[in-house]
Amino acid sequence: MVRDGYMYGAGFLLVAGVVFWLTGAWWWAVLPVLLAFFFLWFFRDPERAIPAGAGLIVSPGDGTVTEIRRIETAEGARQRISIFLSVFNVHVNRMPIAGEVTRVEYRKGLYLNAMNPESAERNEQSVITVRGEGMEVTFKQIAGLIARRIVCNVKAGERVERGERMGLIKFGSRVDVILPAEAEIVVKLRQKVSGGATVLARQAS
Repeated sequence: MVRDGYMYGAGFLLVAGVVFWLTGAWWWAVLPVLLAFFFLWFFRDPERAIPAGAGLIVSPGDGTVTEIRRIETAEGARQRISIFLSVFNVHVNRMPIAGEVTRVEYRKGLYLNAMNPESAERNEQSVITVRGEGMEVTFKQIAGLIARRIVCNVKAGERVERGERMGLIKFGSRVDVILPAEAEIVVKLRQKVSGGATVLARQAS
């Protein structure tokens, strides 16, 4: 459980207690109690079995693969996998590969619907680049229409492990993973993925 879940849950349970004490009617307390349980559920943080093996790139988040495409960047050709996280998904984010964090950049922006392709560049986001296992992988935590807070707990220069927890995005959102052009992608469009557990691609040896 993410700490935020306890904070929101305890807050709404306190509200429920105050409402019941003031009104003496239990049914007025039902809504804050339901909200307390929703936040406890929403901020869940289940353990995951992290795949072992050389050159594997795992999903940084839970959700549905909405786009797989080749893109051009300042560093050359790359591949991008976009994953949409609905309010029903786990929102804890994880590192896609092991290595050294070489860049962490926060960018202010809009709050377009995360399903909109323009959100990849125009929305508020954190951009994290990791170099290791013979490759460089960049992924973005992208705010959505409802998501208004991105939490990134890693800094440039840190050593991280594949599948390690690194932050979260509150409520519906999106993560993009930018891979080497030669990586072999093993997921498909509309596939459900789990953060830290689902292999997105393999780096060509």
